[in-house]
Amino acid sequence: MTMLRTLVIRNFVLVEQEDIEFEAGFSVLTGETGAGKSMLIDALELLVGGRTEAGAVRQGAERADVSATFEVSPGPAGAMTEWLSHHGLEGDEGQVILRRSVERSGRSRCFVNGQLSTQAQLREAGEFLLDIHGQHAHQSLLRPAAQRDLLDLHGGCAELAATVATAYREWHRLREAAADAEARQHAIEAERVDVEDKIADLDTLDPVEGEWERLESRRMALAHGAQLIDAANVAVSVLSEDEDACATRLAAQSGRLRGQMAHDPRLKEWVDLIESAEAQVVEAARGLRHYASGIDLDDDALREIDARIEFLHSTARRFRCNPRELAELRKNLRARLADLELVSDAAALRKVVEEREAEYRRVARRLSEKRGKVARALSRDVTSAMQDLAMKGGRFSIELMRADAPTSHGDESVEFHVAAHPSLPLKPIAKVASGGELARISLALQLVASSSSPVGTLIFDEVDSGIGGAVAETVGSALRRLGKLRQVLCVTHLPQVAAQAAHHWKVTKEDLADRVGVRISALTKAERVEELARMLGGAQITATTRRHAAEMLAS
Repeated sequence: MTMLRTLVIRNFVLVEQEDIEFEAGFSVLTGETGAGKSMLIDALELLVGGRTEAGAVRQGAERADVSATFEVSPGPAGAMTEWLSHHGLEGDEGQVILRRSVERSGRSRCFVNGQLSTQAQLREAGEFLLDIHGQHAHQSLLRPAAQRDLLDLHGGCAELAATVATAYREWHRLREAAADAEARQHAIEAERVDVEDKIADLDTLDPVEGEWERLESRRMALAHGAQLIDAANVAVSVLSEDEDACATRLAAQSGRLRGQMAHDPRLKEWVDLIESAEAQVVEAARGLRHYASGIDLDDDALREIDARIEFLHSTARRFRCNPRELAELRKNLRARLADLELVSDAAALRKVVEEREAEYRRVARRLSEKRGKVARALSRDVTSAMQDLAMKGGRFSIELMRADAPTSHGDESVEFHVAAHPSLPLKPIAKVASGGELARISLALQLVASSSSPVGTLIFDEVDSGIGGAVAETVGSALRRLGKLRQVLCVTHLPQVAAQAAHHWKVTKEDLADRVGVRISALTKAERVEELARMLGGAQITATTRRHAAEMLAS
């Protein structure tokens, strides 16, 4: 799970400098009309890839800078961690830092974990971290892909959806291969005949791995057999058989020195070395004698080897390879022939394609059935939640529309439809005109599906637009419940909503010497009572208003 921990704002619109630390749970942001409450939302929206304008830079400054630190679950698991690793944007374990710097010209630079990034990457990272619901915000629920993912995630269909995508890709890969094979049938047949001829030639030759090296070694021995025997016999004579052989002379010298050891025992070390050399010379002579007796002077064998070498050479020249590579070449040609036989056998290839298509349709049908059940249940639950959010008689429906052709996402498209009033027809949520209605529909969805959403921080702007009284209290209660599952931040002008928050921030506008500024501050309990009283009573705050505010906060 992720959570917004800090937000640092420098020279953004009317904010000169703010360092805000957020807590878990439900927080509200309040302030008088025109105080600049939406600037915090605008700053966060900028951080997750929103559009930039030169007006984002505070008057008198050269650059605006906004950064946020998010706490993320440590460890290798999780989509956020995988995304960072894939893009080489890893940072300190357990946190993600987003930063956006905007120059007065409107040009901006984006950073993820201190590394220069693109605006698109900032937007992608933001989709794991923040979901902003409001009239002027990018909202994941407006994207068809996000609607489909939310349905699959909420209904436990994500793994099956991934299986469908894999089956679709495999089916289309083989279908394209079959189409290519059909178009290239004549070329494939010609190649198959050519490969068969080459394999036949190589089968006649029957090359064996390592044969070339063995033949060369054997040929050298046969071609120079006489010289090798003569050299070995001469060495044997010199070492041990001549009258003045090495072994005889070494034995004489070791005997002479051994006789002198009585006068100086230190000679033993050198006598031992000479005797060791004598033993080695004798052993070498014995080995060379055996070697010479084993050399073959068979001229017929030499002629056979020469013929085999020439056969290997001529075949290698024809195939334009090294004689050592002939055995490996035959192995590769046999593998290629197996591929060509499959491709050239149109019936067999069609059967494989049909099998893959059947597999895709089987898992896609299972996915459709599961999505249908989840869509009906989620539609019912969200419709029920809407009744308590000033949308009495409103309806929510997840429509599964049969696709014109199979897709990697299944046999249907997923679209959220809504009717905010009983008199209105259901229509795509993306076409809902009212920002307040859209925010409350999003709230109803989040209340129902929050346990499945991967996004840890939810921000609601104008969620209470057009409501008041008991409905406002219901909205506040709903946000408080949602705050137990996710980090929730709500910009509100209703005391019934603000009173139910665990944390309260206030935005105030300040008249400075040469400009207007905005201050964002956390409120104490006493300050919260005063702010709630202002929201209840307007300009004139009485003791009764303060008492009412204190009662709201206490309850």
